[in-house]
Amino acid sequence: MKIASLLSLAGFTALAHGSRPARDYALNDYYVLHLDTTTTPDQVASRLGFTHEGQLGALDDHHVFRARKAEHDIVKREITERKRRKRDLGGSDPVDGILLSKKQQARQHLFKREIPPPPKGYVPQLGRRESPVEARDLMSKYQASIMKELDIQDPIFKEQWHLLNPTQVGHDVNVTGLWLDGITGKNVTVAVIDDGLDMNSDDLKPNYFAAGSWDFNDNDPEPAPVLDEDRHGTRCAGEVAAARNDVCGIGVAYDSKVAGLRILSKLISDADEAEAMMYKYDDNHIYSCSWGPSDDGQTMEAPDVVIRRAMLKAIQKGRRGLGSIYVFASGNGAGQGDNCNFDGYTNSIYSITIGAVDRTGQHPYYAEECSAQLVVTYSSGSGDAIHTTDVGKNSCYKAHGGTSAAAPLAAGIFALALQVRPELTWRDLQYIAMDTAIPIEGDESNQQNTTIGKKFSHVFGYGKIDSWALVEKAKDWSLVKPQSWYFSPWVHVKKAIPEGRDGLSVTLEVTEDMLKGSNLARVEHITVTMNVEHTRRGDLSVDLISPDNVVSHLAVARRGDAKEEGYIDWTFMSVAHWGESGVGKWTIVVRDTEKNSFKGSFTDWRLKLWGEAIEADKATLLPMPNADDDKDHDKIVSTTTIAASTASAPPATKPTLIEHPTDHPERPNKPARPTSTDEEEPSSTQESAEETTTASSSWVSWLPTFGASKKAQIWIYGAVGLIAAFCIGLGIYFWIARRRRLRNTSHNNYEFELIDEEEAEGLRAGEKAAGGKARRTRGGELYDAFAEGSDDEQFEDYRDDREQSRDRLAGDDTQHYAVGEDSDSDESEEESSDDEKGETRPLGGR
Repeated sequence: MKIASLLSLAGFTALAHGSRPARDYALNDYYVLHLDTTTTPDQVASRLGFTHEGQLGALDDHHVFRARKAEHDIVKREITERKRRKRDLGGSDPVDGILLSKKQQARQHLFKREIPPPPKGYVPQLGRRESPVEARDLMSKYQASIMKELDIQDPIFKEQWHLLNPTQVGHDVNVTGLWLDGITGKNVTVAVIDDGLDMNSDDLKPNYFAAGSWDFNDNDPEPAPVLDEDRHGTRCAGEVAAARNDVCGIGVAYDSKVAGLRILSKLISDADEAEAMMYKYDDNHIYSCSWGPSDDGQTMEAPDVVIRRAMLKAIQKGRRGLGSIYVFASGNGAGQGDNCNFDGYTNSIYSITIGAVDRTGQHPYYAEECSAQLVVTYSSGSGDAIHTTDVGKNSCYKAHGGTSAAAPLAAGIFALALQVRPELTWRDLQYIAMDTAIPIEGDESNQQNTTIGKKFSHVFGYGKIDSWALVEKAKDWSLVKPQSWYFSPWVHVKKAIPEGRDGLSVTLEVTEDMLKGSNLARVEHITVTMNVEHTRRGDLSVDLISPDNVVSHLAVARRGDAKEEGYIDWTFMSVAHWGESGVGKWTIVVRDTEKNSFKGSFTDWRLKLWGEAIEADKATLLPMPNADDDKDHDKIVSTTTIAASTASAPPATKPTLIEHPTDHPERPNKPARPTSTDEEEPSSTQESAEETTTASSSWVSWLPTFGASKKAQIWIYGAVGLIAAFCIGLGIYFWIARRRRLRNTSHNNYEFELIDEEEAEGLRAGEKAAGGKARRTRGGELYDAFAEGSDDEQFEDYRDDREQSRDRLAGDDTQHYAVGEDSDSDESEEESSDDEKGETRPLGGR
C-alpha cells in the first residue's frame, strides 16, 4: 500500500511539473475515457486490462489509458457487451461509469498557414504605392527619434514596416506610442502552438518562458525545432516577443514572455492536441495558433469533442477564471476558393479569428474571408513580407507572411492590452478589438452598417487593429457581464433547394420573452447548425439575414469541393450581428448555385444566440460539449414559437471588389456578395402557423395543396384528370361491348346439348378444312372472354352463329390507352422575409 501511494504521489508530482508519459502509437492503443465521479481510473484499468497514464491535462475526470494494440475498439465492445448482458448479470461494473470513450489515432490533419503559391496568372508588382515625399520624410524623422529614445539597436528594425511604416504612412499597427508609455507586454505570456521554438536564439532567449513550454511531438520539456522545416513557430514567436537588443528585429510586445508548444512536426492524436490547447492555462495567457485544417477549398473539419472540451475548460478556468485567449489565423486558401467558416477552429466563438491586409491596405490573394473573422492586421503582399526572427543563434528572416504572420502579431498586441488591464475576460478583449478596429479604406462596397454603428465586411471583418486605440480603450473599459445564450429548437424544412439564382429561405422568429427567459441581453456571436443533403457540397451557399437586416454569408460556393454530401450537423458562426437585440425574424437562405445534375434538399437548422447576460447572478457556466449535442433533431418544444416559411429569394449579387495592385489579381470564383442589404432582402408573401414550415398557397384556393408548388399542383391534378378520363373511357368500352354481345346473341337464346367427342372431332376437322378461318374464330373466343357470360355460352354462339360472329369480329377494332408519367415537382417561387430594425445599443459593460 505504501509503495502504491508513493508511486501515485510521484505520478501526480510529475504531472504537476508538466511531465507526461511518452506515447508510442505504433506499439500501443490509447483511449481517452471520461469517468463518472464514482468510478476510479484504477477500477477501469483493472477491469479492461489497461494501464492508466494519468489525467488528460486539466480536464476533470478525463483520463488516458494505454492498451494492447487491437484492430477493434476494446472499450466500445465491452460497453456494448455490458449493455447486452446487464439484465442477466446485474450488479455494478466499472464499465458502467464510462461516460465518454475515444480511441486515439495519431494523424496529420493540421497544417501551417504558410504563404501558398500565387494563383494562375499572378503578376508581381513592380512598384509600391507610396505616401507623398513630405509625409515620408516626416515619418523617417519620427522613426529615428523613436529608435533613439527607446535605444532600439536591432539591425532590421527599419525593415519592420508592420511596426512603423515610413513609406506607406499609416499602414502599420500604430504601436510606438505605447512603447514610449512603457507598455511593452510586461507580465503577459503568449504561447505559440506550432512546430517548435528556438529558445537558443539570441533574439528569443531573453523572453523564453520554459515553464509554459512542451514538445508534444517528441514528449520533451524543450520544444526545440528538430526538422529542417521546423521554422514557422520561431518566426511567429519573433513577431511577438523578439527582444530589444542588437539581434535581428523587435517584437510588438518585446517585454512579454513567449512559450512554445510543439504539435505540428509529427502525427498527433486528439488527446495530444487537447493537452496542448490548455497547457498551463494559468501561466500561458494567450495561445497563438497559425494553423488549421487544409486550406484546399475542399476540406470541412472541426476539432473533436475532446479538443472542444479542452478549449472550453481553458475559456472557463484559464487565467484564473478570466478565460484563455485563443488567436487563430483565418487561413490562406482564398486562391482555392476557401472560406474560414469551413474551419471549426476559426469559426469557434472562443477564437479571435485574424485575417490579413498588406502594407498598402490591400486584400492579399491568399487571405480567406468569412463571417467569423473579427479583425485583420498586417502581413505579406504588395511586394513585401514580415521581417522577423529565424531559427539560429543570430538568424533573421524577411519573407514571413500569410495569415500565419497576422495572428501572432495580433496576439502580441493583445498582450499589450492585458498588461494595462489583466482582468479583461476573453469576451472583453473581443469587444475591444471589434470596437476599436479601423475600417479599411477602399472596402466600402463590401461593408455593411451594423446595428451598433460599426462597419462590417466579410473581407476585413470590422477592420484593422489599431494598437494605440485598443490599449487606450482597454484602460477604462467596463467589464461585460457573464455570458448567456439562447438555443432555438430545430426548424424542420425538408424541402428541395432550387438551382441557380433562386434560393430556399426559412424564417424563425425570436421573441423578447424567449431571450428574457434565457437571461440574454444582447447578441455577440451567432451560430447556425444545419443539415443539408446534396450530391456536390461545393455548389451550396448559405446566408443569414438578421431582424436588423444585417447579412452574414455563412457559407459560399467552393468550386473545388466535390464532396458527395452536404452539411451534416455543421456549425457556422458570425460576428456580424454584434450588439443586436436578437428579437425578431431571422431568415436563412440556402442556394444551390449551379444548374447541373447535382441536387439537394434543406433538412433542418437551429439558431444559437450568444451574448451578455441580463442578470449576472443568474448566469451559469456552459456545460461541457458532448458528441451528440446536435442529435436532438426530433425534439419538439411546444412553448416556443417558430414562424417559419419557405420561399424563393434572390441570390447575392457579385461584389464590386477593391482595386488590387498588379501582384494581387482578382480572386478566382469570388463568392457572390450583395452590394447592399436591400438587394439581399426577400419579399415576404406568407407566414405559417406556429412550429410549422409551409409551402406557398394553392393555385386554386378550394383544392388541397399537398405541400407542393403551384407548378407541381398543376401536374398532379392533370395526372388525376388523365386517370379519370381513362377509367371513364374503359367503362364505356366495356358497356358497348356488352351491349353488342347481347344484341348479337339474343335470337340464339335456347337450350343446348353437350356435343360428344365424335362431333367435336368433326368440328375440329371442319375448322382445319376452312384454313385460316379457324384461327380467326379462336381469336373471337379470346376477344369474347373479356365480355360477361360463361365460356359455354361463347362456344354455343360459335357453333350456331359462326358466320355472324366472324362478321362481327371483322368489323370491331380494339381501342388502346396510354398513361404518361408525371414530371418532378418544382420548388415554390414565392418570396418571404420580415426584417425589423433594432435599436442601437452602447458597448461596454453595464
